[in-house]
Amino acid sequence: MTDSALVRAVRWDTVVGALLLVLLLLSFAFVDGFGNALNLSFLIGNTLPVALIALPMTLLVVSGEIDLSVASTAGLSGAVMGALWNAGMAIETIIPLCLLLGVVCGLVNGLLTRLGLPSLAVTIGTMAAYRGIAQIVLGSDAVTDFPGQYLDFAAGRIGGSFVPYALPPFLVLLAVAVLVLHATPFGRSLFAIGANEEAARFAGIRVKRHKLWLFTATGLLASATGIFWALHYASARYDNATGLELSVVAAVLLGGISFDGGRGTLGGAVAGVFLLGALQNVMSLLNVSAQSQIVVTGILLVASVLGPRLARRIAAARTARATRAATALPHAS
Repeated sequence: MTDSALVRAVRWDTVVGALLLVLLLLSFAFVDGFGNALNLSFLIGNTLPVALIALPMTLLVVSGEIDLSVASTAGLSGAVMGALWNAGMAIETIIPLCLLLGVVCGLVNGLLTRLGLPSLAVTIGTMAAYRGIAQIVLGSDAVTDFPGQYLDFAAGRIGGSFVPYALPPFLVLLAVAVLVLHATPFGRSLFAIGANEEAARFAGIRVKRHKLWLFTATGLLASATGIFWALHYASARYDNATGLELSVVAAVLLGGISFDGGRGTLGGAVAGVFLLGALQNVMSLLNVSAQSQIVVTGILLVASVLGPRLARRIAAARTARATRAATALPHAS
C-alpha cells in the first residue's frame, strides 16, 4: 500500500474509534473506580442524552444543515412534562403529548428553513424562543415526584450490571439510523445534498422535503431526550439540558462529520459522543476542575475540525506527488 493510499484508508472516524478504545483501556488499567459497574452505568447514562440527539443531528449535518435548538426543545419538553404532571395528568398521556410537542418544534424549524432562511440563524432564534416558553410554562419550579417505575427505567441498571435499561432502546434507534443513512436511497440522497445541493436538486432529489423530515425527526428525538433527562435526573426544570447542543455538535464534529456537509458516518459520530463522555468521566474521577474540562473539550473540538482537513490535504499532496513522479518516469527513461 502506498503512503497516499494508507492516508485515505485511515479515515478520521476510525482514528476516533481507536482513540476511544485506547482511552477505555488506559482508564480501566490506571484510573481508580473507572471499571466498577456503578461508574460505568453513570458514564453511559450521562452520555445517552448527547448520543440520542447526535443521531438526527448527524443526518442534518451530513445534509449541510444544523439545529442549535435541540437543548431548548428538550428543556421545553421536560417543562411541559412537569407542568402537566403537576396538573394531575397521567404520565402515559403526558409522554406522547411531549413527543408531539417535539415534532411541532422540529416542524417550525424545518418550515422556516424551507423559506430559504439559514438553519443556523433560524435555530439560534428558536433556541431562545423554546427556552423562554419553557420558563413561562414551569417557572422556577422543579418537579421531582414522577412515578417510581419510570424513574427506575431512566436511571436503573439491568440485573445489577453496568448496562442501563435505556441502553437497549438506544441501540435499536442507532441501528435504524445507521440503516437509514448508509443503506437506503434516502441516506445516499443526504450525502448528495450536503455535497452539492443544486446538483442534488437537478438530479430529482426532493431537497426541501428531505430536510423538513430531518428537522422533524430531530425535534422528536430532542423531545424524547428531554423526557429521559427529567426522569434520569428525577427533576423537570425549564433549564434542563442547557448547553447540551454544544456537546452534541462537538461530539458530531469530533466523530468526523464534515460541517460543510456530504461526509461522515454515524459510527464516527457515536464514537465521538462516547469519547467525549468517557473523557469527561475520567477527568471527574481524577478531580480535574470543570473549567479545565471545558478547555480540553474545546481543544478536542478544534482538533476534530482541523484533523480531517489536514488528513485530506496530506492525502491530496501525496497523490499529486505520486502522479507527478509517475508522469515524469517515462521522460526520464
